[in-house]
Amino acid sequence: MKTSLHLGFGSAAALCLVLAGCDVPPEGTTVEDVSKFESAVASVGCDLVGESDYLPVELQAGLTREQSTAMAGYMVSTGKAVRLSNGGVRLTTGACA
Repeated sequence: MKTSLHLGFGSAAALCLVLAGCDVPPEGTTVEDVSKFESAVASVGCDLVGESDYLPVELQAGLTREQSTAMAGYMVSTGKAVRLSNGGVRLTTGACA
């Protein structure tokens, strides 16, 4: 007996993350945005803590604040960044390794 499984994009992306550990960027962003974000964060010293860090990153990467904070969370969840004791995030890959 064959069984069909029909998933919407969101469900498929979630399933991909759970089963395969896929790197799916935050909703509304692309793989290119991830690269721009990494470069922008490296240009401010690899840490995102406050307004003085987020603003230049957002301008350089072309992201909104919501997208920037989602991207920071994505980086932590994929092991590309760590949370700091002061509430910030430090990238740990690429130029920040």
